[in-house]
Amino acid sequence: MKFGFFFTLLCIVGVSCIDSSPNVNNEGENIIESMLVNIDISTMEYQDTVYIPVYSDIYSVHKQKSTLLTATLSIRSTSLTDTTYINTIDYYDTHGDKIRSYIDQPLMLLPMASVDYVIERDDVSGGIGANFLVTWGADKNTQPLFQAVMISTTGQHGLSFVTNGISTKTQNIEK
Repeated sequence: MKFGFFFTLLCIVGVSCIDSSPNVNNEGENIIESMLVNIDISTMEYQDTVYIPVYSDIYSVHKQKSTLLTATLSIRSTSLTDTTYINTIDYYDTHGDKIRSYIDQPLMLLPMASVDYVIERDDVSGGIGANFLVTWGADKNTQPLFQAVMISTTGQHGLSFVTNGISTKTQNIEK
């Protein structure tokens, strides 16, 4: 009996120590580190800013009762040939206050590559109106895909939905 209890406890502690980031490979290395580059996207021909709505929780039954959600920001390259550079990934709360920045230098997104950022279920800092603002650039419009996937499970019930990013600022810079 005691062995079973301690074995179960050891397993729980071991699993809780594993980095659950979607950007950590099987060796425990953060793949984002290798994607960061020192480049000035202001010199690129195409630049854009994308707004992606994220729901940390949603109302269920009435305004005083809500369901907490895990949200995943997914940034995907849709180009077969061209690289996209992500300059900023900022997370904002319901009131428009920046909560955190996810990168401090540009991230190189190779053709057909993707990166994900997770807002844990218990992270309610964003509130019901949370959002991401992502700025990016490329030598031409590579049309990356920006989506947020929200999910929650309670008992035998599951809830999931997707929101798409929308461009807030598109500018073609003439050289």
